[in-house]
Amino acid sequence: MPTGLIAIAAYLLGSVSFAIVVSRLMRLPDPRGYGSGNPGATNVLRSGSKAAAVATLAGDAAKGWLAVWLAMLYTGEAPAAGLEAPLAGLCAFLGHLFPVFHRFRGGKGVATAAGVLIGIDPWLGLATFASFGAVVALFRMASLGSIIAAPFAAFFTFWLFGLRPVTATVAIMAALLVARHHENIGRILRGEERRIGANRR
Repeated sequence: MPTGLIAIAAYLLGSVSFAIVVSRLMRLPDPRGYGSGNPGATNVLRSGSKAAAVATLAGDAAKGWLAVWLAMLYTGEAPAAGLEAPLAGLCAFLGHLFPVFHRFRGGKGVATAAGVLIGIDPWLGLATFASFGAVVALFRMASLGSIIAAPFAAFFTFWLFGLRPVTATVAIMAALLVARHHENIGRILRGEERRIGANRR
């Protein structure tokens, strides 16, 4: 399978929005129509269904991991050694952000990016999650944890693998993930971002 077809297949896989699919299967409102309007696990949780939120999180992460794993299986190359596997991960991530099946209105990509990182290297995923967890524990803001963990993911990738295609693809994902959080960044700077455990007003 040519590299272009791998990229297209991964994009189509990433375009499956589990927030929308799970909500439809569980007869919940479309997550694009309430809360933040973001089709992701955090917004699905606002529907009141923890099960739906967990299923969304797992599905979105799994598709990122699966794209990398399938490309690795087909090419026989480790994700850090070749081009196809990290490219597949990036394309799955882009599919989540701009899903062709859902009018290109996608989520922020945190869970899918996490799945891609785990697919590339479990230690990379663990190190990035540790940086996310540390920020969340300190500031009690999941959005801030995602924003800070993104560049750390790029740094960890460079530290583990040096200047390779995998490093470039993770850096692109990190930049896009931060950009998708621009509204959160604005609220953080204004001191308006809700903290985990804070009471609703």
